[in-house]
Amino acid sequence: MSSGHAAKTPGKLSESLGERKSRRIGWLLTGPAQALLLFIVVFPTIVTVYVSLTLWTPLDGQPWTQAYRWFAWFDNYVEIFHDAKLFSALGRTLFMVAIAVALEFALGFGLALLFVDRFRFRPIYYTLILMPMMVVPAVAGYMFLMLFQSTGPINQIISAVSGQTFDPTWLANERLAVSAVITAEVWQWTPMVFLILLAGLMSVPEDQVKAARLLGANELQILRRISIPRIKVVIAIALGIRLIEGLKLFDIMYIMTRGGPGVATETLSLYIYKRTYGDLEWAYVSALGLTIVLAMSLVALCLLELAKRRGRQRPAGV
Repeated sequence: MSSGHAAKTPGKLSESLGERKSRRIGWLLTGPAQALLLFIVVFPTIVTVYVSLTLWTPLDGQPWTQAYRWFAWFDNYVEIFHDAKLFSALGRTLFMVAIAVALEFALGFGLALLFVDRFRFRPIYYTLILMPMMVVPAVAGYMFLMLFQSTGPINQIISAVSGQTFDPTWLANERLAVSAVITAEVWQWTPMVFLILLAGLMSVPEDQVKAARLLGANELQILRRISIPRIKVVIAIALGIRLIEGLKLFDIMYIMTRGGPGVATETLSLYIYKRTYGDLEWAYVSALGLTIVLAMSLVALCLLELAKRRGRQRPAGV
């Protein structure tokens, strides 16, 4: 027993030394990246939490390190729930995002159904559909700013087709401005929804689809009974990603309308921007930013939990 134990000891010792050496090499390789992560993520987060508990602004003439002189505990967080302009901006944002995401889902799902089957020139059409997603949002904003001018291509095309003069000022009218911003958003981000849903549809086992067809099921029945139930998590993830991203709508809207006319297209991101660089209320904005990040994180966690539950409920081998 003792000799056998002694025979194993050198091997275990060498293995332990090897593991230690591997860990040291791992720390050596990942150390710089982790240090950079601490600097660009953890440190700003700590500063944001610290400033959010004060009433400090740059107008006080003191650096943020002296913000403790205006310590106010949770006053900024309480103010969030009494900020009428904030909730108005949030309501407008949710309205615009809901319409945009609904249109993106309808168009993306329809395109995904078409691209499940192979057809001629499929790669070319696939590339063309994905191109808007590759455009920088600021560039997309300038594109649609030009398109929706009163003398722009959209009015000219409608006038030529209808045979009547059509020259509304899209971006100076509250309802039309909202429609213009939503149109730009849908144009740019429908490809993302299409890509996610197409990946989900292509993961549906072909043998189940073929078996359903042999049993006499039509395409609509296959879609309702087989395809959609199997990609519910994919649909939830696609919608969740777009909802979270939509709440950050800024670039396109800022370039096209600056939040106008009036505050018709003032989104949550633009409201925060104005409070930050217009009013210089950095402490309040810090509290507001942390609250929004927390809310979005909860939504993301709910989506992950939904995906995990769906994975546990799926039978083995499916």
